[in-house]
Amino acid sequence: MLFNSYSFLLVFLPVTVLCFFLAGRLSKAAGAGWLAACSLFFYAWWDHRYLVLLVASICANYLVGSYIARHSASTKGRLALTIAVAANLLLLGYYKYADFFLSSSNAILGTDWPILGIILPIGISFFTFTQIAFLADAYAGKVTEYRFIYYVLFVTYFPHLIAGPVLHHKEMMPQFDEDRNYRPDAANFAIGLTIFAIGLAKKVLIADNLAGYAAPAFAPGTDPPTFFFAWGGALAYTFQLYFDFSGYSDMAIGLSRIFGVRLPLNFSSPYKSQNIAEFWRRWHMTLSRFLRDYLYIPLGGNRHGTFRRQTNLITTMVLGGLWHGAGWNFVIWGGLHGGFLVINQLWQNLCQRIPFSLPPQLGRFLGVGLTFLCVVFAWVYFRAPDLSTANRLIAGMLGGFGAALPESILSRLGPLKAVIEDLGIRSYLGGGAIFVETWCWVAIGGLIAFFAPNTQEIMGRFKPALPEEGRAKLRPAPHLSWTPQRRNAIATGLLFALGMLALSRPTEFLYFQF
Repeated sequence: MLFNSYSFLLVFLPVTVLCFFLAGRLSKAAGAGWLAACSLFFYAWWDHRYLVLLVASICANYLVGSYIARHSASTKGRLALTIAVAANLLLLGYYKYADFFLSSSNAILGTDWPILGIILPIGISFFTFTQIAFLADAYAGKVTEYRFIYYVLFVTYFPHLIAGPVLHHKEMMPQFDEDRNYRPDAANFAIGLTIFAIGLAKKVLIADNLAGYAAPAFAPGTDPPTFFFAWGGALAYTFQLYFDFSGYSDMAIGLSRIFGVRLPLNFSSPYKSQNIAEFWRRWHMTLSRFLRDYLYIPLGGNRHGTFRRQTNLITTMVLGGLWHGAGWNFVIWGGLHGGFLVINQLWQNLCQRIPFSLPPQLGRFLGVGLTFLCVVFAWVYFRAPDLSTANRLIAGMLGGFGAALPESILSRLGPLKAVIEDLGIRSYLGGGAIFVETWCWVAIGGLIAFFAPNTQEIMGRFKPALPEEGRAKLRPAPHLSWTPQRRNAIATGLLFALGMLALSRPTEFLYFQF
């Protein structure tokens, strides 16, 4: 079931919300039980056969986690933690990577292993990582709530179940036990529905429209992509993914706020980052936190010298790339980001030794621009169906196949046409309308991503999401700060109506496949 579908918006959500607050009048356990049952139904709607897998994973991890908590910081607890984490990773590895390793073995070693054709259970990466974090917290003595119904709700909570954020037990359990969250609250409804409407608009009005302009550039077996065609497709996907994931993150936070529960912030204008480290503090923030706390730091972090730190960074990012998908293109994507992070660290160290600095505005402009270019090039491998397609598109972006513009555009440039042709830019017949539409949508996406306040800043006065530990709180937008006024209610209603009208062809969120 998709957030951007009529069945969800007109049936599932109203019934779930109404019955949740009715059950909450009986007891918190009844309300939590109803919400957990609805979350399981929400998951089973995709494929009921995998509901057994989800329930079995929940029961096994709950029992093991309870045992680990009783033996926290002991040899027995550590052994149980090791076995449980290994079992979770083996389960994830079977469903997500078995066919990848078989096909890679066949290609590299010349074997002839049959491909299993395993269907990836939706959301398995997220509910697996959520439960691994629970097991680690149990061993560290951070788990204080053991009621089974709350644990089921913690794992299956439908706003986050399919595509995140990755939750921590200590963040959610106190909220599930709050008496006031089982009573309807007008402020929570207003804030939650406003955030949801913004997210829905991002998804169906921007991301889905950009998708059609990105797809041709990544289609395998097409003609060699020329410069403007390659950049148009790469940038269209760059902003499609931005608004798709940003839209999902907003919708998840908005839905959860209706129930009085705040999810952790997972997305915060990452394309405004001045370096690649900041990008990863703003993009998929809970996954970055998980990789830092449960992979990078256990590997040694920055505690064993520069070389070891760089190795840990690259290892963490390569494994983070593999988490996103079973393919060599994801390995390269993760490796590129690992390399970017290492280069960023070396540059930061160099800057501390050089008594020279650029003017702040120029430095920020260059930093944001260079970071964005690195991210765009890496996204090509993230999106491409295979390495050959990605490499061809990269070659096109670097001018390897020349540059060309539609004749209908060149013919309208007057004296500039001769200058452009002298630069080696060719012309071709047809495609003028698609060319203009592509770059117009890219411009719209860029203007919003780089210059508009994000949803958390618009709603900043009402603290819609849990802030990340150790980070400064987001300041409310000075000019577009939302307040409960009639004009804002009308604007939200119009935005929601436009989103509903665009639901004739509901599409999955891109992160559903991870």
